[in-house]
Amino acid sequence: MIEQFGYVAAFILAGILFMAIVLTLARLIRPNRPNEEKLSTYESGEAPVGNANTRFNPRFYVVALLFVLFEVELVFLFPWAVVFRDKSLTAAAAGWSAFALVEMLIFVGILALGLAFAWKRGYLDWEKPEIKSTDIESPVPTEAYDSFRKS
Repeated sequence: MIEQFGYVAAFILAGILFMAIVLTLARLIRPNRPNEEKLSTYESGEAPVGNANTRFNPRFYVVALLFVLFEVELVFLFPWAVVFRDKSLTAAAAGWSAFALVEMLIFVGILALGLAFAWKRGYLDWEKPEIKSTDIESPVPTEAYDSFRKS
């Protein structure tokens, strides 16, 4: 039993040793001629503008989260569809196919409601509409608000 772990350890060690040899050999053989263009930041073939450490629009996170959400939905839908297609399982349990169909429709419906909510709230719009404030009569002068905003 212990010798099987020895085989695994030998393969891991051989892999690490092989990679070390290949990387060392590549470092010795390759030309090393850095210049300004090779050391510059690569942005999809475009010349970078400004500092690369700037903040970017947080809507990228919303789009990424929605993408992950619907990819996870597919992870649940695919096995369901494979099992739902099995005729022997449908024949074995009389009400199983209707139950499975309703269950998946509820799941997809909840996701559709979430998507409709995000769409209605404007989370999918890249340019969010500007919210216009209404004028409210306030006993506080506007200069006090301006001085507060500047500080």
